[in-house]
Amino acid sequence: MARIALDAMGGDHAPTETVAGALDAAESDIDVVLVGDKERLTEELSNHDASLPIVDAPDVVGMGDDPASALREKPESSVSVAAKLVKEGAVDGFVSAGSTGAAMAAAAILVGRIKGVSRPAIATIFPTPTTPTLVLDSGANPDVKPEQLAQFGIMGSVAAETLLNVDHPRVGLLSNGEEKGKGRDLERAAYELLESGPTEFVGNLEGRDIASDRADVIVTDGFTGNIFLKTTEGAAKLVANYFLEAVSQLAPEVQEQVFPAAAAVRDRLDYETYGGAQLLGVRSVVVIAHGSSSRVAIRNALAMAKDGAERDLPGRLTAELA
Repeated sequence: MARIALDAMGGDHAPTETVAGALDAAESDIDVVLVGDKERLTEELSNHDASLPIVDAPDVVGMGDDPASALREKPESSVSVAAKLVKEGAVDGFVSAGSTGAAMAAAAILVGRIKGVSRPAIATIFPTPTTPTLVLDSGANPDVKPEQLAQFGIMGSVAAETLLNVDHPRVGLLSNGEEKGKGRDLERAAYELLESGPTEFVGNLEGRDIASDRADVIVTDGFTGNIFLKTTEGAAKLVANYFLEAVSQLAPEVQEQVFPAAAAVRDRLDYETYGGAQLLGVRSVVVIAHGSSSRVAIRNALAMAKDGAERDLPGRLTAELA
């Protein structure tokens, strides 16, 4: 069984929610190691009258810290120690809801990139009416080259096959129009590379196409991808709240019938349902969770990491990129 390290000090609600999520994960047979301030974590576990293995890491990388500098200046930070455990082979992956930049830097520098990977990319699961779609990059690389977008298509395709059980994943390029000549110089050059590459490329997609299940993988630069996902996250929350508000105006006997369906729709759109996003292109499984993750999101992020490790996602990526 895969063993996953949790940066228990990372996130807006750490360590209260991270510890609670880890305990929930442990109850679901996920082998979790807490990494962080041992005294604080021990105290938090005592509030639950429970225990989990702890690896002491007295420092924390703050959200405002420069990631690269923090790794040098805080070698005993929770995210650095979690990455070192991966490098040493003590665990099979790590999860962090702390600084995304620090988690990425720790993964790239301490765990290491897969040979041939130019830039690791964050692959976020986006719900659609059928099989979920992977969107990458969703924040790791604000500026990219066409060759890197083409590589994102390959990594995303492998991830969709491995994690979502999709045969022959369709890869689309996010642009401002469907025609081949649309987009900036970046998209136009990437289009040519994707079209002649090894993936099943379906061409350009507009933002509205993502929810229509026209592709299993959508590639873009990290700046555009991050804004797109946060915008859709906010829009989904707004629509769900409007829906629930409308249902609350119905007669009580009707509410009893409608509320379960409304709650199911809300849960399907909630980012916490998936818990986090895989960082593709590094030698081990790394899952980056939302900074405001609750215990539910932490539990699901740990499950995502376990799934990636047990399906050998890094190994499959290494073989494909070789």
